[in-house]
Amino acid sequence: MDPILLLASLMVASTPILLASLGELVVERSGVLNLGVEGMMITGAITGFAAGVATNSALLGFVGAAAGGAALSLLFAVLVLWLRSNQVATGLALTLFGLGVAALVGQSYNGIRAPAMPDFRIPLLADIPVLGPILFRHDLVVYLGLALVAGVWWFLNRSRAGLTLRAVGENHDAAHALGYKVLRLRLLAILFGGACAGLGGAYLSLVRVPQWTEGVTAGAGWIALAIVVFASWRPLRLLLGAWLFGGISYLQLNLQAADVRLGFSLFGSRWELPADLQTLLFASAPYLVTILVLVLISSGKGRAALAAPGSLGQPFHASR
Repeated sequence: MDPILLLASLMVASTPILLASLGELVVERSGVLNLGVEGMMITGAITGFAAGVATNSALLGFVGAAAGGAALSLLFAVLVLWLRSNQVATGLALTLFGLGVAALVGQSYNGIRAPAMPDFRIPLLADIPVLGPILFRHDLVVYLGLALVAGVWWFLNRSRAGLTLRAVGENHDAAHALGYKVLRLRLLAILFGGACAGLGGAYLSLVRVPQWTEGVTAGAGWIALAIVVFASWRPLRLLLGAWLFGGISYLQLNLQAADVRLGFSLFGSRWELPADLQTLLFASAPYLVTILVLVLISSGKGRAALAAPGSLGQPFHASR
């Protein structure tokens, strides 16, 4: 297996998860828990694919995906911010709704190829040995994801608006008493999170596959939620988490393609696992690692590293 190709593919494989988890990080920093990331991703996947096919432009498809994800997140915002519905239940319902709508709309796009994503090579840098193929020969959305990581870090740590958002997430009652518009800030954060999730979903249907397949997100939204916790709500650590889980996803596909056999030695004999069981283990590897990481960081010393916003998941009543 070529290590250069592996590292380059790792960046591509991690991009959908990175975009979705980055948007969710901002949402949770505002004090809102949105479990509907999977639903927003699949909505972005189908709206982006439909927009791309209609305009014959992958880039315009991503615009449509961001709009689709933001539209579904707006529904979530209305329900949890103004109607004060339970955030966990609403997020789960949002996921089911998004999966259902995408399956219905996607029936018209079965068998249709997505428009080609324009090639993008950074001049001079793309020709550097080793580093060129790994870092400087990707599409624009890969670099958009990296730019958003830097932008979100600066926003949360250096800008007045970002510090206000963090204050709202830590203690919304105190922020409201100081005159901050809690609902407005949370609405903007939720819309940003929905747009990012939509972009992540569209990357799967427009670039990774690239064609419409029902259930194309395959649980990527749930991994994105886990990465936010893994990263302790910090953008730079989130980037490392996305690379880790994206790399595992890509590696398991390559191991299956290379026909790697899992087994063990016992009493001098080699015993191989049944083919169906091996396929199941490879396919479930990203999710098993996700569970393992969450268990580790939620117990013992790992729990001390968590820094969840103080008002995360709590409803806000402006009259209090």
